[in-house]
Amino acid sequence: MNKKIGFIGCGNMARAMISGIVHSKFIEPSTIYASNSSSGKLNQIRDDFCICTTDDNLKIAKECDVVVLSVKPHLYGKVIDQIKDFIKEEAIVVMIAAGQKIEDNEKRFNRKIKLVRAMPNTPALVNEGMTAISVNTLVTDEDKRFIQSMFECFGKIEFVEERLMDAVTGVSGSSPAYTYMFIEALADGAVLHGMPRKQAYTFAAQAVLGAAKMILETGTHPGALKDAVSSPGGTTIEAVASLEKSGFRSAVIEAVIACVEKSKNMN
Repeated sequence: MNKKIGFIGCGNMARAMISGIVHSKFIEPSTIYASNSSSGKLNQIRDDFCICTTDDNLKIAKECDVVVLSVKPHLYGKVIDQIKDFIKEEAIVVMIAAGQKIEDNEKRFNRKIKLVRAMPNTPALVNEGMTAISVNTLVTDEDKRFIQSMFECFGKIEFVEERLMDAVTGVSGSSPAYTYMFIEALADGAVLHGMPRKQAYTFAAQAVLGAAKMILETGTHPGALKDAVSSPGGTTIEAVASLEKSGFRSAVIEAVIACVEKSKNMN
């Protein structure tokens, strides 16, 4: 791998991506660049990962083969206007901001440009991210393989049609928050029955982690796995019945619907 990867913006997601790329040894740290308006963040990320840093976005545009736009959505127009005439002809531009459509940003560049729209989530910080990726027609199969390998440095990826990106936001982009709420509620129930809170969080979090791993590694339908735990007349089916009575599934579905609708309105 001899491509240079540059990040414009050094927020939490950029840091997670850089950490995964460096620790996986996907490319050398000396071929990773980052720019940011805050010198404090730049100094920290340079010291932590031994990458190249600059306060000049144009340096990233001119030198890097993959440019990751990791700034807030409202800054996309300003940043693209600044760098659009300096991006390499064959460079790949990766967008990781919510609501930023490929077509809209093709117009901002006003030239032929390889665009990748990615929706990672925060578990990328612990190398367990889930990223959805859409590309425009100029992105080649070789480009896609490189981008896939880059994002696999910190989790799993799936290529999806861009029309599904709002659904992705609901099912993986925002869902860590729902899961944290579920884990907190599980732990509260255990604390109510005398378990120390720290221990309750460990039991609840590991149970959720293990259950998720069962689905991913066995490929078994989650309903079948639920049935396997729910013995006739047992404790689990009693709990399942209580959840159903409280509208657990419909509440989760409604949460996803609300999230997707909000995402659509941000476009």
